[in-house]
Amino acid sequence: MTAKAESIAAKRSIPWGRIFLWIFVLFGAFAAAYRLWHGLGAATNLSDGRPWGLWISFDVLCGVALAAGGFTIGAIVKIFHIKRFYPILRPTILTAFLGYVIAAGSILFDIGLPWRIWHPIVYHNWHSPMLEVALCVMTYLTVLALEVSDAFFEGMHWKLPKRIIEGFMIPLVILGITLSTMHQSSLGTLYVLASKRVFDLWKTSYLPLLFFISAVAAGLTMTIIESNLAASAYEIEAEQDLLADLGLYAAWVLLAYLVLKIATLIGSGGIHDLFSGGARSAIYLVEVIGGVVLPMVLLFMPSIRKSRKALLRTALLAVLGVVLNRFDVSFFGFYGAPYVPTWMEWSITIGMISAAVLFYDFFVRHFPVFQHEHE
Repeated sequence: MTAKAESIAAKRSIPWGRIFLWIFVLFGAFAAAYRLWHGLGAATNLSDGRPWGLWISFDVLCGVALAAGGFTIGAIVKIFHIKRFYPILRPTILTAFLGYVIAAGSILFDIGLPWRIWHPIVYHNWHSPMLEVALCVMTYLTVLALEVSDAFFEGMHWKLPKRIIEGFMIPLVILGITLSTMHQSSLGTLYVLASKRVFDLWKTSYLPLLFFISAVAAGLTMTIIESNLAASAYEIEAEQDLLADLGLYAAWVLLAYLVLKIATLIGSGGIHDLFSGGARSAIYLVEVIGGVVLPMVLLFMPSIRKSRKALLRTALLAVLGVVLNRFDVSFFGFYGAPYVPTWMEWSITIGMISAAVLFYDFFVRHFPVFQHEHE
């Protein structure tokens, strides 16, 4: 084990932090058991008029987008062979894996009969984009688990399994990129099909493309946030030069996203509602100006990218912009029955996130996540 690995293994996060995380996990487990035993009606405020709520808007739509760093960094390192990004590959893959575990868990709780979650594998509706989303998420979660296993096998000193998984790494990355492209865009397709219930500011047939491009931006900026948080938590050096480059990449992606978003707004006629003075127009302006334009301009500035704190705050703005966009499409700008999540819905979501943080902490302290050598 390297000196860096020993330092991380010996590092102990604040005990109170872990205690609070375990408390959240226990509350989430209680709420999950109650929901599974008594059903959706007893545990949630979902209804026929609002069949999708917090678990879909946040855990799935936002979670999948924020986990997009897995395929973006994977493509940069494994496909484009930009080897200097290797130090942040494993942490990003691990975070993406946990993000998809949360998304899959949320889908499990959101299904009326959770024990039928395997049905899409056998009973196919080839005309439904939900089939593509279901199959892609299940398959990509498997791909991410195999990618994470590389660090696990290395930490366990299992040489043969490690050589086998390394031999399949390039095909796995290519498969992961393909699957991510498909289901990131298909999530937007779901709201194209439900366009009659989507407010005009977000209603467009280009939602699949907008979802995909914004997910790429979210993946890049979320990697910046994750790397900074990990550097602070485990007292390791942040790869500032690499993160600055990711910030520049994200700026160009945000520019492409902004251009497409303006074009679709004009094309769909939603621009008439832009300055209507209503709550939705205000939310839209906050989303675009605060979550796209401002971080894009800042990320194009070298002085911002060179500053760790400034880059982190700017990346946070971009991530919040993507999160707000997903909520705008599926929640604030979606016509449906009045809905406020119950404490059990929040508990399950917070519990799963807390469990993911605890697993991340355990895995980082016991396996070589931050010691990936350049290949």
